Order: sequence, then structure tokens, then C-alpha cells
Amino acid sequence: MSDSFKTISTTSTGIYKEKGSKFISFATPVNTSEEAIEIVKNYRKEYFDARHVCFAYMIGSERNDFRANDDGEPSGTAGRPILGQINSFELTNILIIVVRYFGGVLLGTGGLTTAYKEAALDAIREAEIIEKTVDIFLHFSFDYLVMNDVMRLIKNVTVQILEQNFDNLCEMKLNIPKQYAVEMIHQLNKIEGLKILD
Repeated sequence: MSDSFKTISTTSTGIYKEKGSKFISFATPVNTSEEAIEIVKNYRKEYFDARHVCFAYMIGSERNDFRANDDGEPSGTAGRPILGQINSFELTNILIIVVRYFGGVLLGTGGLTTAYKEAALDAIREAEIIEKTVDIFLHFSFDYLVMNDVMRLIKNVTVQILEQNFDNLCEMKLNIPKQYAVEMIHQLNKIEGLKILD
């Protein structure tokens, strides 16, 4: 399993035109398949007058949660070419939607495959591709007296503090880049009275 993955920073758009048909593409970052499906629903509402709203997504650092949808186009001519572009750039946590307005001329399966592939590619080209670390969630409690030890450990690594509560018994929730997690947990376990929770 890798310590990082490639995705896009914000939504981008692209377009491809062929024989009067217009293929408008949208690449957007997503974190779950539920989020991706919700976004697709919204695009279907917004582009209700389009002939087809096809999509593909890839989720997770392992890149094993994916789906391709042809939305009524001949099987394999829309969703699969979109997913193919996601794969060729090795992206994940991404959804690409291609909205098609029919121009009156049939493109055939080869023409459709090319159109969806090119539209998806255009949206990716317009996007900013970024690398993100795979983070591990860590939740622990500790005594106020060892606060300095905990803070010293945390400031040595770039962590994202999700929640902190400094009472008599302190609690912290962090996201730690996977590459530092094992060592960080090892060091935290050396601090007296510190307990790693759920």
C-alpha cells in the first residue's frame, strides 16, 4: 500500500464536439462513492435536457472502489473510456461526469468511445493534479501533566489536528501521514498514562 495518492484539487471542466454532438465534462474530487452518486444526481437534475449523463469514479488510496456508467449509451462506449482516462493518469478520489447533447448524427461505437475519452481527458488537462498523503486517524487521551511531551512529539511531524480538549484528562484526535504513524504510535505509547482510544 502506498503512502500517497494522486487526485485533483478542485472541479474542472472540459468539452469535446463531434458532428454536432457536444460532450461537456466535469472532473471533481470526491471521498466516497455515496458522495459521487449524489453529485451525479445533481448534474442529472441540472442537465435534465441532455441526452446522456455518463460518469466514472475511482475512490480510495488502493484504487479498488470504482464504477463506470454508460447511462443508455451502447455498453462500454462511455463509462469505460472515462474510467480509462482516470486510470491512465493514476488518479483516485475523483469523479468524472460527461454530459452529452445529441447533435442529430449518430457517431457509432468507435466515435462515441473517442468522444467520451477526449471529453474526460480535457477535464483532466484543465485540473490541477495534486499528491496527498494517506493518513491514519489517531484518537488518544492523556494526563495534563504530560502535555509538553505530547506536543513535542506532534510538532515534529505534519499532523492535522481534528479535535483537542485540554481538561484534567486531555484528548486529541489527529490525522497522521501513514509513513509516520507506526513511529508516532510507538513514541506515544512511551508516555506515561497516555491511552490510545478507538
